[in-house]
Amino acid sequence: MKIGPYTIHAVETGLFSLDGGAMFGIVPWVFWSKLNPPDERQRIRLAARCWLIQGNGKTILVDDGNGTKWSDKLKDIYRLDNSQADLLSSLKKFGVSPADVTDVILTHLHFDHAGGSTTLDNGRPVPTFPKAKYYVQRDHWNLSQNPTDKDRASFMPDDFMPLMERGVLEFVDGEVEIFPGIDVLVCNGHTAAQQLPRISDGKTTMLFCCDLVPTTSHLPYPYIMAYDVRPLVTLEERKKILPRAFEEHWILFLEHDPLTEAITLKKTEKGFAVDQKLRLD
Repeated sequence: MKIGPYTIHAVETGLFSLDGGAMFGIVPWVFWSKLNPPDERQRIRLAARCWLIQGNGKTILVDDGNGTKWSDKLKDIYRLDNSQADLLSSLKKFGVSPADVTDVILTHLHFDHAGGSTTLDNGRPVPTFPKAKYYVQRDHWNLSQNPTDKDRASFMPDDFMPLMERGVLEFVDGEVEIFPGIDVLVCNGHTAAQQLPRISDGKTTMLFCCDLVPTTSHLPYPYIMAYDVRPLVTLEERKKILPRAFEEHWILFLEHDPLTEAITLKKTEKGFAVDQKLRLD
């Protein structure tokens, strides 16, 4: 998909699974399981889908999936599946090598979004993209250094501490334009200072929804993850962003939906639902 000077691709980094009940919070099993059938351990399948943005002399990634630094125990817990795709092989399909990536915008530092930021070199984690700068909100970085008991397990220091040690981490403060035509919205419900990149040329706008709207099943306002540290804030953020996305005809890119890359919205009596399902390529 082309927006302004940028070409945007969806990059599949593999599948993983999380507890279905946790993914839908207070919503009863009988509702969420219809469209998200759980396995025998009540886990549902999820994607870890990223953006690849090329243009203006830049090769930019938005998030980079779970990565490969996993023990057998954690691979089993999260049902990691790279049989069909992984970050580097998917980038190779677009003719992109790790050294070609100039910038990585990290929405936040949870393992399923920042795990691919580093890789093991002789047993030590090093930046996966040796020439890239990595961007994260300063307030979110501060949280990662002292996470709450609720979300501590979502932060794996080997995913992001090497970025600071190598001097390739750049802090972003608030809702700013990081590159021409690429700005970020900041949300605080799922975690402190999650940044949602948005690309616009004045005619077409696409928002990287991250964990504000992980899948198509999360469009109804009450379908909020138990993982969110401030669910009522998430609710207010959805009530602010989704009406605007509908009115301004934004495309919403879905990071975790295993079947759907992007959607547009239609208005319903209960809020918003999928109008069209889109693919970027």
